Amino acid sequence: MFHSQAASGERRFLFLQGPIAPFFAEVAAGLRGRGHKVHRVNLNLGDRLFWRGPGAVDFTGWPEEWAPWIDGFLAEHAITDLVLLGEQRFYHSVAIAAAKARGIAIIVTDYGYMRPDWITLERDGMGGASLFPRDPAKILSAAKGLPPTDLRQRFKDHFPTQAVWDVLYHLAMLFPFPFRHFQNHELIHPVWMYSGLGRRLLLRVLENHRSHRILAGLQQRQAPFWLFAMQMETDFSLRTYSHYPDLDTPLEEVMTSFAQHAPGDAELVVKLHPLDPCLKNWPKRISAMARKVGIAGRVQVAPRGDLVAMLKAAQGMITVNSTTASRALSLGKPVKFLGRTIFDVPGLSFQGALDDFWTKAAAPEQTLRDAFFTLLCSAYMVRGVYYRRPGLDAAVAATVERLDRGLINLPVPAVQPEGATA
Repeated sequence: MFHSQAASGERRFLFLQGPIAPFFAEVAAGLRGRGHKVHRVNLNLGDRLFWRGPGAVDFTGWPEEWAPWIDGFLAEHAITDLVLLGEQRFYHSVAIAAAKARGIAIIVTDYGYMRPDWITLERDGMGGASLFPRDPAKILSAAKGLPPTDLRQRFKDHFPTQAVWDVLYHLAMLFPFPFRHFQNHELIHPVWMYSGLGRRLLLRVLENHRSHRILAGLQQRQAPFWLFAMQMETDFSLRTYSHYPDLDTPLEEVMTSFAQHAPGDAELVVKLHPLDPCLKNWPKRISAMARKVGIAGRVQVAPRGDLVAMLKAAQGMITVNSTTASRALSLGKPVKFLGRTIFDVPGLSFQGALDDFWTKAAAPEQTLRDAFFTLLCSAYMVRGVYYRRPGLDAAVAATVERLDRGLINLPVPAVQPEGATA
């Protein structure tokens, strides 16, 4: 099934926006060390902070000037590979269209489909646009003969470092010169985002305690419950790979279905995303929705808590397309997706209507699930993290190896560097 993409000789890479970390700069340095040309386009001052080395230029024009500018850049420098994070950002989607028209390889990266120490690295797009097969037979065939992946955590990330780098990046963006015309893809101003996250961090102990009490109460009552895993409303997987304009809509849809079709003694736990700034008062909104559909006493809001412990006790999970579903599937729990995602495969997730999920859902087929994870980890991700060494070193080394050899979407266990949880 697999065919080598390896290209011999010098290649010319163009890096656009990446993680708010030195990841792209270090990958670029590794590629230069292997004889490749590397270019970079900065779109704002924050981009400049996390790029070291030659080959960087600034685009300071108006958004409507970007399409002809980037097409000319690709042609002038004979770019062979375009590397970026977030294929749905305005500048990136325009660049991807220009690259595809010229037959240029497109490599996208982001946090891994598996957490906590995986990074996605695949061709063309992620999530709903991923080239990962959705046919169970193709997954089983592609995974045949591959060694099973050890899913035990090797590396730890470092949230304080992530937070500091994120703040520095967005502070730099507040100074527009010379990028006066930059069009930001984010929906929430950083000031509001940080104020909301700061409040949640201050309340973290209380939120964890509340979530623990909710789970303990459910277990004490021996109440069957389902878990709805929320995402960030700013997440492109929600904005692009689902038909929902917000999170209120799927929440109300799920609660309405639950009220009408779930067993009368069942309960629903809505788990908030830990990085949601909660500029919307979700507990209040969710309570109002529950009252509206007549299940006020059967819906709980868990702001944080131990996801694995919740999943082990739950009957199953519902989500739009959150990657937390990988945890549920690994634990053998039924999952219903409401959006487009690589996990929505017959035999892996529930394919019926939401109304039937509450009474007819079945656990994922174990053989298919194991093959799915093996193929996903071997061909579509690399091991590592963005914000702490040695995990960052491991991610950089594996990414350089795959890019250098043209081995994207191919199972190459040998390029996964060994390491220990640090």
